Amino acid sequence: MKVALVTDSTADLPKPLQKELGIRVVPLYVNLGGRVYRDWEEITPEEIFQRVRSGEAFPSTSQPSPEDFARVYEEALGEADHVLSIHISSRLSGTLQSAELASSRFPGRITLFDSRAASLGLGMMVLRAKELLDQGQDLQGVVAELERIRQDHFVRFTVATLEFLRRGGRIGGAQALLGTLLNIKPILTLKDGRVEAAGRARGERKAREAILEDFRAWGKGRGKIRAFFLYSAEEGAVKELKEMVLASGLPVEEALVSELGAVIASHTGPGTYGFYAYSL
Repeated sequence: MKVALVTDSTADLPKPLQKELGIRVVPLYVNLGGRVYRDWEEITPEEIFQRVRSGEAFPSTSQPSPEDFARVYEEALGEADHVLSIHISSRLSGTLQSAELASSRFPGRITLFDSRAASLGLGMMVLRAKELLDQGQDLQGVVAELERIRQDHFVRFTVATLEFLRRGGRIGGAQALLGTLLNIKPILTLKDGRVEAAGRARGERKAREAILEDFRAWGKGRGKIRAFFLYSAEEGAVKELKEMVLASGLPVEEALVSELGAVIASHTGPGTYGFYAYSL
């Protein structure tokens, strides 16, 4: 059975990689200044940040419509027997709900998977699924591996300001970090598909050290580890974090770096960086 892969734009996979691997991507939308823009196609994070700094209202985001998904599913099923559709956490977005509504038009031919992640956490699952399908793994085996990664992976990130998360309503338990002292960096994670607090540190360097300490604790005794680094607007901090991770002594075999797309960046703001990882 030939299986096609579909995901959404919050996977934040670089476009050349999407094209190379034949992964179909359904874009979410950014609403800014009275206009609606397709994620990764019609607006950049930098444009969003510049316009907010100049006084425009904070952006909002919206999920694809069922029709958006149906068009992509129809195209994919013209070339494959089945679709595996992997998406951003249903606790962060209604994207999966739209995909479910669309999938009802193709009974028995669409398998949906809630990543309970966002950005490269979703992206790394899509890439792993593609790898296994190319190796000849059946759909049941691929989904089982995605469930394993969903249950056991590492994620930490930090933001320059919590204001974007607060305004977007995605902050969850991280609200406890609001109003902290100047130069206190919140360290965040995703737990059960929601943004939660994982700690705090004074200054950028201490934040990276705290993230690395958490990563070492998670990675101890594991085999090969794949790491996926993300950033928004400023790449310098994530480059330093990547170097620290690669020098951690843990068996990190892969280190993809990608900028956040406009939808995720709309909720995290400039100066965000961190990474996801899973072990083989």
